[in-house]
Amino acid sequence: MTGGSAALPPTPSQTIGPFFGHALPFAGGGDLAPAAHPGAVTVHGRVHDGAGAPVPDAIVELWQNGPEGRPPRAPGSLARRDGDLAQEFTGFGRVATDAEGRWSARTLRPGARAGRAPQVSVCVFARGLLHHLFTRLYFPDDPAALAADPLLASLDPARRATLVATAEPLGPAPRYRFDIHLQGEKETVFLDFRDFRDFRDFR
Repeated sequence: MTGGSAALPPTPSQTIGPFFGHALPFAGGGDLAPAAHPGAVTVHGRVHDGAGAPVPDAIVELWQNGPEGRPPRAPGSLARRDGDLAQEFTGFGRVATDAEGRWSARTLRPGARAGRAPQVSVCVFARGLLHHLFTRLYFPDDPAALAADPLLASLDPARRATLVATAEPLGPAPRYRFDIHLQGEKETVFLDFRDFRDFRDFR
């Protein structure tokens, strides 16, 4: 190693990754519901790092029940093209963030499981994370259901708010904003599961 302040090129041990945006996204990954579905809603937001800066190459996965409160059984979650599959609600989506950390998906409001408010299970992959992160997106439309949800009830109000999306009265279809903060003052509440099946236990 030489003296002085000359910049040295990064070595393999100094690089960051993996870079999920180059491998995991697929066409139509944010289309959990077809565009023509009368109940379609948009969920969107940004992924921020601990300093509040956008994370440009994160992946956001969404898992949820259908409006009737049961997990959908339609095939084709990874192949939403033309034909019959384009008319199905799959309950699974995977979207990459853009250069400003933004992500967006089209879905349906999920039905509730007994004793729990309607929610979407969210999994976040991002560079620099040794393990992906699990959280939940709740809809703000039913305050009574939110107040009775056991997870939300266990959190103080400020922390609880990081899991509840904000309704946006824009456009003909409902829109909900859900920003994800990986660290810092506004850090989203993340969940610890012993088994991946527990993460998907929205049923």
